[in-house]
Amino acid sequence: MQEFPFCPIFDRISRENGRFVMNLERDSQSTNSTLKDLFSQSRLSFVMCFCLLFFLLISGMPGQTGGKMQQSKPTLPRNVGVWTRPDSPRLITAKNIFDYMDGAGELYVGYRFDHLESYEYKAQNQNNILVELYFMKTSDDAFGLLSLDWEGETVELADEPADMGKSLQSKAEPDSSSWSRALYGEGLLRLWSDTIYARIMASQETPESKQAVLALGRSIVKERRNPPIPIILKKLPDSFPPDWMLGKDRTSYFRSHLVLNSIYYLGQDNMLDLDLNSEAVTSPYERKDSGGKKRIHFLLVKYPDNRRARQALAHFHKVYLPEHLIFLQTGSSGEISNTFLVEDGWLGYKIKDNTIAFIFECPDQETARTIINQI
Repeated sequence: MQEFPFCPIFDRISRENGRFVMNLERDSQSTNSTLKDLFSQSRLSFVMCFCLLFFLLISGMPGQTGGKMQQSKPTLPRNVGVWTRPDSPRLITAKNIFDYMDGAGELYVGYRFDHLESYEYKAQNQNNILVELYFMKTSDDAFGLLSLDWEGETVELADEPADMGKSLQSKAEPDSSSWSRALYGEGLLRLWSDTIYARIMASQETPESKQAVLALGRSIVKERRNPPIPIILKKLPDSFPPDWMLGKDRTSYFRSHLVLNSIYYLGQDNMLDLDLNSEAVTSPYERKDSGGKKRIHFLLVKYPDNRRARQALAHFHKVYLPEHLIFLQTGSSGEISNTFLVEDGWLGYKIKDNTIAFIFECPDQETARTIINQI
């Protein structure tokens, strides 16, 4: 329990009350007047002390910033090696992101994007180092941006765990520890640190620039939380029988059909009714046999409720499977599964509650049914 310093106001009230008692004994005629004065002073003093104590309590409580807990903004060093950054960043929002990055802005606004801060470190006779801090509204969305490309060497940016849940390499979540949180390759460092996705890029890689890039990465993740991966990823089986293994290096988390089409193209239409209130994960599963490597593609989508999921499935049927009608009874939330032969192999799906699982490019109907029934 927090202890507060001695309050002189309460002490003054106590002394005055003491004098008040003695005055009663000496002069009973002044009782009413003194009582009124002291009562008025005591009430005012009590209110002032109560307000002060309430303020101290609120200001001393962690995370009282309104809404969910906010983390401190990373403090980038003014200088790193021979490179120096400007005093303030270039601020990018959803309104002007397409001016900042021609053609790629839709990738970021396809997640719950808040804003981007861009710094350019410069040095004489050296190529620049660009730092981009993407502030996302949830940790899942920051992870999603990293998950779009798993290429690069996994790097650890924290020397040792700080305290519970804060270090980049904290092992508190076994399901999370096997996923990279920072990847480096050819002068580019990409990382996920709670609600921040960051890109740090040296326009020309040298031993000095690599050291500077990694130092900047460490300054970003310092003292920040290390949340788990999105829950929906834990629904991905490591394998499907017989011998279909998860392609972890091509697993992606997203919310937008534009992002989905950049990973696995279904069509221009948003046939799955994806938006920022939905979430999805997709990954290939591979199997090696005498004919070489074979691949099927798995997609799992979670909607806010069963009604939205059923509407999305009806839309998918109308656009992707127009020759196969489906009857979804109004008000029913029961499980439905189907398999269909399409141009590129067997397709299967299963809707359960507010989630739909899809499997594409299966070599035969039995495989499609086996996989769908395992979800």
